Amino acid sequence: MKKFAFLLAAAMMLILSACGTEKPDGEKAAKASGSKHELVKKGALTFSMTGQYPPLNFKKDGKLTGFDVEIGREIAKRIGLEANPVTNPWETIIQGLKANKYDAIIGSMTATPERDKQVDFTNPYYLSGAQIFVAEGNSAIQSKEDLKGKKIGVIQASTWKDMADELSDQVKGYPTDVNALQDLALGRLDAVITDKIVGVSAKNEKGLKIKAIGDLLNEDRVSVAVAEGNKELADKINEAIQSMIDDGTYEKISMKWFNTNIMEK
Repeated sequence: MKKFAFLLAAAMMLILSACGTEKPDGEKAAKASGSKHELVKKGALTFSMTGQYPPLNFKKDGKLTGFDVEIGREIAKRIGLEANPVTNPWETIIQGLKANKYDAIIGSMTATPERDKQVDFTNPYYLSGAQIFVAEGNSAIQSKEDLKGKKIGVIQASTWKDMADELSDQVKGYPTDVNALQDLALGRLDAVITDKIVGVSAKNEKGLKIKAIGDLLNEDRVSVAVAEGNKELADKINEAIQSMIDDGTYEKISMKWFNTNIMEK
């Protein structure tokens, strides 16, 4: 009888031991699948950017500000968290996310297939890409088809130069976008091809009499990056972005910084 009781107790201990090992494995699997990602700072959404990309993100009087910062603050508010914007050099910003230095990157990062191998992206929170700009009073150029034989300004050795070369045999290279856009406003060029946000910012900040025409020549989907597998956070951010669009908050923030809705193509 004593022998039977001993064997029964031993069997029960084995069963309890087996049950005890299942829970950590289950937790490990859950964490790997993205259902249990802890926030870097309790009660806050910590999101990163370079802080050197005005008007999207930059420092003013020692504090981070800009379009990205306001979008991040609004996202945090809508998912019930405090906003904790931080900075990190661009060349290591993905590594910082993977190292759990912050919960997300809200720093004007384009979602690309290469980056998607390392992080997960939300739906875009703005659209950019190669845009054609012409002088404000120019009504002759309405689309890329109208650029044949026209003088186009672009940054030297850029992808935009390759695009311009396909549209016209008169392409002039510039050291910066702003130089080209200034010449456009002065009537020295027929058009400039540059990043949509760069052109819009130059128009607003420098008062250049230029305008965007036609569709984007290519599209950059600028999105929030989260740790790979963190579907729960990505879903909450997507819901927050959509609610901002639906109730007009997004357009209000965009108009403040760009005088246009940069979610629209």
